Amino acid sequence: MGKALAEAFPASRAVFEEVDDALGEKLSVIVWEGPSEALTLTENAQPGLMAVSLAAIRALEAEAGVRLERDAAFVAGHSLGEYSALAAAGSLSISDTARLLRTRGRAMQRAVPVGAGAMAALIGTELAAAAEIAAEAAEGQVCQAANDNGAGQVVISGAKPAVERAIEIAKARGVKRAMLLPVSAPFHCALMQPAAEAMAEALAGVNVQPPTVPVVCNVTARPVTAPEEIVERLVKQVTGTVRWRESVTYMAGEGVRTFYEIGAGKVLSGLVKRIADSAVGIAIGTPGDLKALQARRDTLDAAI
Repeated sequence: MGKALAEAFPASRAVFEEVDDALGEKLSVIVWEGPSEALTLTENAQPGLMAVSLAAIRALEAEAGVRLERDAAFVAGHSLGEYSALAAAGSLSISDTARLLRTRGRAMQRAVPVGAGAMAALIGTELAAAAEIAAEAAEGQVCQAANDNGAGQVVISGAKPAVERAIEIAKARGVKRAMLLPVSAPFHCALMQPAAEAMAEALAGVNVQPPTVPVVCNVTARPVTAPEEIVERLVKQVTGTVRWRESVTYMAGEGVRTFYEIGAGKVLSGLVKRIADSAVGIAIGTPGDLKALQARRDTLDAAI
């Protein structure tokens, strides 16, 4: 991921160098070359994905003349992407963001013994129905809605036996698909409370600035600009539901029609188009994407 950006644009390469310096290791080599086993460790994947997103943002700024404070109505990110959004908007430095995400990844992995937790995707249902299924399956264990991704996609998280019960309940209720996800821990549920405490401690030592663009938070699906509220919501995000559907709906309701997915992948662009009928989702993660944007760009009246 991101290697072509680093090779094409000095501003992008500088992001990877800053992340490497902040972590005291060559994370860039793992991001660009693997092995996949090392990259998919959450302590590497989280700062690695952030680095790719910020490398793309810096390329947009340097090559396309984009200025978030001028061109974007909002920034937002899904789960760890919220940290990337904050860094893009100048609320967090890239170095601090890399260290915070390294801490977040390690704390999330350590919060629950391997194999004790699980996550499952329920496809073809909405948040209220998924929450009912999770509550019924809990039987005294943790089981709750973790991600409301929109377009009929809800992810549940919790103790593995409870999540497995939820899958069977979902199938019995006619949910189109219900399947375990290949994840290393049960993210965004109450089992992550130890990780939330670790993040509260880590964030207490970081200089958080007001963002240059309002950040739509995962846990409230509403914008935030005050540093103390940003910290509070990042801590709550560790155990809370990622309200992505509501976040996109809010931005669309505020007049946003074009959403730019910055970094690796195109999953969120697809979700955006299914959540908001009139929305356009455009992924920017490679030099080719940047050239295509420059070719068609007239204005950026968008959420980036």
